Amino acid sequence: MQPKNSVLPEGYSEFLASLKRRVQKARLKAALSVNQELILLYWEIGQMILERQRKEGWGAKVIDRLAHDLRKEFPDMKGFSARNLKYMRSFAEAYPDKKFVQQAAAQIPWFHHCILLDKVKDHAERLWYIQQTTLHGWSRNVLVHQIESGLYHRKGKAITNFDKTLPSPQSDLAQETLKDPYMFDFLGLTDDIRERELEKELIARLRDFLLELGSGFAFVGSQVHLEVGGEDFYLDLLFYHLKLRSYVIIDLKTGSFKPEYAGKMNFYLATVDDLLRHPDDNPSIGIILCKSKNKVIVEYALKDTSRPIGVSAYRLTRTLPEELKTTLPSVEELEKELIEKKEPSVSG
Repeated sequence: MQPKNSVLPEGYSEFLASLKRRVQKARLKAALSVNQELILLYWEIGQMILERQRKEGWGAKVIDRLAHDLRKEFPDMKGFSARNLKYMRSFAEAYPDKKFVQQAAAQIPWFHHCILLDKVKDHAERLWYIQQTTLHGWSRNVLVHQIESGLYHRKGKAITNFDKTLPSPQSDLAQETLKDPYMFDFLGLTDDIRERELEKELIARLRDFLLELGSGFAFVGSQVHLEVGGEDFYLDLLFYHLKLRSYVIIDLKTGSFKPEYAGKMNFYLATVDDLLRHPDDNPSIGIILCKSKNKVIVEYALKDTSRPIGVSAYRLTRTLPEELKTTLPSVEELEKELIEKKEPSVSG
């Protein structure tokens, strides 16, 4: 119930805001501390199981009995199913360094690790997803989406001229921000679509579009009007990137890349820098998204371009290019997943 006296002393609002921030910070710190203790406990249990299996040859049936006895001894605690104990063993086997577990792995929730253990086999790739989850606060669903879309293999793969047109480290950050290809499978469209229809659908699914673009993108508008020399021009999509501190123009093309697209984007960038860019902003960046591209043609088109431009392809379906197919599960992995799904679900 709100107090009857509505007259507040001077500075009360600022004081309340500071208290809220302090409470939120404390709650986050407490939650992180609990998660770190849980992750470390699971790692230690996994290590102890591994040690017994290696020294004394314990099999899977011992884990089943162990799960039963632990749940009986600690009925108020979740997470002691046989399946979860096997995850603990796999977790300890994947990360033998306790210091790494304390400093990096414990920064994300346990079930995120279960996803990574199931879906990512390469250690370097798994570490990258741990770092990105920590940095961006990805939920489990977002993490699954990023893994299944092959983000690790697409990040920073766009063909650009950033190394020649942007200062370091701005050029490195900009390069890492772009992907190739972009996955627009969430639209449910076929390749037979016009540019304006593609733009309209992307705006209608803006949340999914922003997730695919990546962290830091803020939507400014579509068909943004620019007047130059008494003539009208329209940008397909305009964003502002909070980390790059620059405008990002996206030009959508439903066909293959053509050299003249780079010239048009160069014109757009010069115009945006002149009309919209704030003195504190970094140079604007252009992204040309095409259905397909020829690497050699793109490189020649960008070779003498004075402004930062990147060229990427996009996919409207989940059909992945050859270089990403190695991330798909094998028949053996699919069979293993089906067998595991027959076991009780992980408690926790």
